[in-house]
Amino acid sequence: MMKSSVPPNAPVALPPLVAAYVEATNSFDLERLLATFAEDALVNDQLRDYWGKPAIREWAKRDIIGESLTMSVTKVINHYGNFIATANVDGNYDKRGLPDPLVLAFYFTPQSDLIVQLIILRNRFDI
Repeated sequence: MMKSSVPPNAPVALPPLVAAYVEATNSFDLERLLATFAEDALVNDQLRDYWGKPAIREWAKRDIIGESLTMSVTKVINHYGNFIATANVDGNYDKRGLPDPLVLAFYFTPQSDLIVQLIILRNRFDI
């Protein structure tokens, strides 16, 4: 069995919905970012729930666009139609006590080409 190797700096092929979310985030485009979500979607970031587009708009405006957040995706896993994207994240947020790079896992649940749920976690790697 042949094992294919991907160079460590090779671009990660993103599913279209994840790519749209990342591109909107990295271009600080609030409307494009919101367009990736269903009307009644749920975002959980920093263990806080944001239900529906009005709450997601406030969260994105403050914590994504307002902090000039950028994502560099290093890995994507398709798990039964859900996508787990691991990304190095940077921006103008308070970095005290955080690792550099800050690595976050974005758990996307898509339905009909829209995000219905997004959970963002900083997983521990010291197990």
